[in-house]
Amino acid sequence: MIPTTALTFVGGAGTVTGSKTLLDTPDGRVLIDCGLFQGKKELRLQNWADFPVPPESIDAVVLTHAHVDHCGYVPRLVRLGFRGPVYCTPGTHRLASIVLPDSGHLHEEEADYANRKGFSKHEPALALYTEHDAVESLAQFRSVDFDTPLEVVPGVTATWRHAGHILGAASIDLHLASSDRHVVFSGDLGRPTHPLLLPPAPIGRADVLVTESTYGDRDHPHVDPDDTIAAAVSEAARRGGVVVIPAFAVDRTEIVLWHLDRLVRSGRVPDVPVFVDSPMASRTLDVYREAARSGSGEIRPEFHGTELFSSLQLRETRSVDASKELNARHGPMIIISASGMATGGRVLHHLAQRIGDDRNAVLLVGFQAPGTRGDSLRQGAREIKLFGQYRRVRARIWSIELSAHADQHELLAWADTAAPPPEVVYVNHGEADRSAALVDAIHARTDTPAVVPAPGERVLIGR
Repeated sequence: MIPTTALTFVGGAGTVTGSKTLLDTPDGRVLIDCGLFQGKKELRLQNWADFPVPPESIDAVVLTHAHVDHCGYVPRLVRLGFRGPVYCTPGTHRLASIVLPDSGHLHEEEADYANRKGFSKHEPALALYTEHDAVESLAQFRSVDFDTPLEVVPGVTATWRHAGHILGAASIDLHLASSDRHVVFSGDLGRPTHPLLLPPAPIGRADVLVTESTYGDRDHPHVDPDDTIAAAVSEAARRGGVVVIPAFAVDRTEIVLWHLDRLVRSGRVPDVPVFVDSPMASRTLDVYREAARSGSGEIRPEFHGTELFSSLQLRETRSVDASKELNARHGPMIIISASGMATGGRVLHHLAQRIGDDRNAVLLVGFQAPGTRGDSLRQGAREIKLFGQYRRVRARIWSIELSAHADQHELLAWADTAAPPPEVVYVNHGEADRSAALVDAIHARTDTPAVVPAPGERVLIGR
């Protein structure tokens, strides 16, 4: 090992995906998060690049949470030779057991499609990793409870604290014994207003703070989403129509259901059938419901011992045949299906079936990246391409933002809980302009040095 202590920003630097940061000490090497690059082709190709250090030289991986852009590279790292433990909270372990095999299956499908269509540069096209690889990698996972210090390599003790982003999500405090210094990673920071999860825990001591900046340049609008949801559902129900809601399977579906449950219980929307059409979302729902029933310390106390979403006519379509049967059903009803930006998955079939009928509605419930179908719909596209054909958009399009990410104000408020203030803040996991805006905001309120690290940049830690 190197004779100094240093951080290297492998991924999530200058982009909002692929989070990976190496911590090197004289006694060990730790990888904080192990995420896949997603989105544009030039980013996705980085998943195939040689890892900057030999994977077998990494002693341990510590994960903040189970989103693919933070944990989805683990099976690839294992395939390349990593043999150490992967430490995470129990909630992250449970969700990763759902997310990673699904990711491997998708990689296999993409490779198979490329081979059938003959457009791969490689012959044959290969999966980045397989479903089997993902299942095998889970054997290296080790669960660690929140607020329970664990020495992950000699001289480095990790403590996971509530981040309030998704179930299991944590910020990680790494204490370096040799210098008595704390390096704190935000992970993806949630909002204090998350309806089901406890808010992010205060930082405490952080000599070095590494924070995400997904929404580093803006504050979320102060608009009650219930009003839009109620209007969309009520209007479509009056017409006998269907509301299609593209929603990410992990946490976003639960937030949507929480709003619908509350609106049905209060009588603001009619009690129509609500279909969750995503196998991953259904498995994730099981994890959230069990957390509430068992009184998990992550769940807000008012939901302890309760059955979540009990006011809804909630139905889950776990098989392909059950999903296809929805096409023959008439409204009024609500279909929640992945993906959240309408880039793939079962929701495309529902859009193809319903988008051309003005009795129906499409409710977009989160950020829609430029260039996605969701973004085109939000921008008022009159036609949308689905399965190789353009289809007229006659359904009414509604849009709200149910973000599980802290905005600029909330990120700054969380950073203010560091006591004493950190010596330096590294701003990563954000698009370049958003990271730069958060740096400017930090500079405007404090003398603390704040920097956007470059991809691959190495910085020394310690005195």
